[in-house]
Amino acid sequence: MRSETAELSPAELQCIESFLDALWMERGLSALTLASYRSDLCGFARWLAARNETLLGAGRDRVLEYLAERSRSGAKPRTTARLLSALRRFYRYQVREGRLQDDPTALVDSPRLGRPLPAALSEREVEALLEAPDVAQPIGLRDRAMLEVLYAAGLRVSELVGLQLDQLNVRQGIVRTLGKGSKERLVPIGEEALLWLERYLRQARPQLLGPRLAVHVFVTHLGEGMTRQAFWYRVKLYARQAGIDKPLSPHTLRHSFATHLLNHGADLRAVQLLLGHSDLSPTQIYTHVARQRLRELHSRHHPRG
Repeated sequence: MRSETAELSPAELQCIESFLDALWMERGLSALTLASYRSDLCGFARWLAARNETLLGAGRDRVLEYLAERSRSGAKPRTTARLLSALRRFYRYQVREGRLQDDPTALVDSPRLGRPLPAALSEREVEALLEAPDVAQPIGLRDRAMLEVLYAAGLRVSELVGLQLDQLNVRQGIVRTLGKGSKERLVPIGEEALLWLERYLRQARPQLLGPRLAVHVFVTHLGEGMTRQAFWYRVKLYARQAGIDKPLSPHTLRHSFATHLLNHGADLRAVQLLLGHSDLSPTQIYTHVARQRLRELHSRHHPRG
């Protein structure tokens, strides 16, 4: 058999890329989602190539065998579900285009997923994280402003680092951001975050840029826009400084934003709009977090709790 790390044939690569191009045109999926689909499809294609088979020649048995092998190697159910979603979309597209008669994923069941609660920091932990950067330094002031805006607006990290100057309305305290599927939304950022943002724009950004020009709001000392990876490294650094030992993800402050709003009585529909969810179902998981908090308060303070 050929090696499973062998290069794919031009025909296989073209098959994958044409599908991704169509998916982008039809659905407007983000670059990150498309990159994940590309990785999943190339992984399956290489696995098939090692068995002298192709994507368009694979049957249901091969799909099941590949998913089972991935599970045995330690892939989590959510990862397997994402992989199956990529394969389903790919094969449905091929059937629609007339390249296949049958979809080999049609009768493949998705793995059962639990409903984990989003990781969220307490309000005290958020305060400690926000106060961790050294704001006497330009980079620390930049990082404080980024953390404040991220938490105050509930942005995705990709939305934060991609923020450009023309998306800010400092006078009204509004951020215009493009979320998944290039969907635009307007989000208020609040007085505290606005103060730090204005201070960064006035003091730190000019120092970091020097004579250079940049469209991005948050820049490095090289005058370039921040990357997700660089900012995430900074978040973990400040979490350690703040004594936060909880598992963190790039979405931790976004989850904390939603949870704290609900804990303080915000309407679920309003939180949905602020987060940029296209429907209510992704937002409803936060009600479980809020209910858990209510139960804790009840058991701690009610005389018969």
